[in-house]
Amino acid sequence: MGIFVGFIGNASEVSAAEAQREYANILANGEFVDMAYKLIRDMFLFTNMRLILVDKQGLTRKKVEYH
Repeated sequence: MGIFVGFIGNASEVSAAEAQREYANILANGEFVDMAYKLIRDMFLFTNMRLILVDKQGLTRKKVEYH
């Protein structure tokens, strides 16, 4: 169901703890993830300090842009 939901344009929620572990290298000291959503390859991270958009590009997803 998760892949189907992503294809029709709805973001699926990811656990905040999982997103915290995966993106710990881009978070500031004292910053933590409140909510995280995934849309096919892209991620939306809502932290206590900011909104981070993670744009993964290409088939291998090696090119990543953070906004």
